[in-house]
Amino acid sequence: MPKLAAFPKAYISNLCDGRMKASEWIDLASGLDIQGLEWYAGFHEMKDEKNWKPVREMVENKGLVIPMLCCSPDFTHPHAEFRKKEIEKQKHRIVMSHALGASYCRVLSGQKRPGLSVEEGLSYAAGCIVACLECAEQHQITLILENHYKDDFWSYPEFAQKTDLFCALVDRIDHPRFGVNYDPSNTWLAGEDPIELLLRVSDRVVTMHASDRYLKEGTLEDLWREESGATGYAKRLAHGEIGRGLNDYDLIFAELKRAGFDGWISIEDGVDGMDQLERSVCFLKKKIEEYWPEE
Repeated sequence: MPKLAAFPKAYISNLCDGRMKASEWIDLASGLDIQGLEWYAGFHEMKDEKNWKPVREMVENKGLVIPMLCCSPDFTHPHAEFRKKEIEKQKHRIVMSHALGASYCRVLSGQKRPGLSVEEGLSYAAGCIVACLECAEQHQITLILENHYKDDFWSYPEFAQKTDLFCALVDRIDHPRFGVNYDPSNTWLAGEDPIELLLRVSDRVVTMHASDRYLKEGTLEDLWREESGATGYAKRLAHGEIGRGLNDYDLIFAELKRAGFDGWISIEDGVDGMDQLERSVCFLKKKIEEYWPEE
């Protein structure tokens, strides 16, 4: 049966610049009916390796675990030296993941820079991810490629944002320490159908990000017409409570169940407060019990 974790979507900036301590988030989240906390490599306290063990202990003392580490390597830069540095950074994050007790560490393709060809992007990204797999194997960490939109600190959207490119990249990497982190909401930002993507990669999905989006105005046709090629965040879309937005969680969970999924589902919600996050937890727990009964 899948397990639930939570990601501090509403507090990410404060946790990264030090205005909020990790212990404060842990205390807040420990009141939720979840089993884990997805962590972020950019949290202020993570800069000092001496904090890794105490953070893990704080989480585990609350009866929780850190199942996955979120980070954003940029593997599509045209300069080999830049990519080499990104590989070393990712290996450092793999070590961090292991120290935190995690089993998964996110990877991305990189930025869709002007002039970058499809073959160059696929070659650069796949080569860099493969270069990290030995380190991942040594530390018993599975690298998870997310169908992402755009990191907050990037100038350009994700190279492998579109379904065809994402699937092409996934197909290039065949390794037991590599899988997919499926995020249905990001597919809307790409102007595509999240179910179509899931049907193509469900056998590779090992973790999932759960969130939901809703239209502030207009129709889906308006969204896709305006956001085709997505060079900025979708103006018509906003984060909402899970189960009350565009994502069809019945179709999503039915396909995940069919594919044998039993991994972690990390909740990216709560931008409107902890009450919203609690309601999203309740919704997902009911759906998990419905599709994975008595497991």
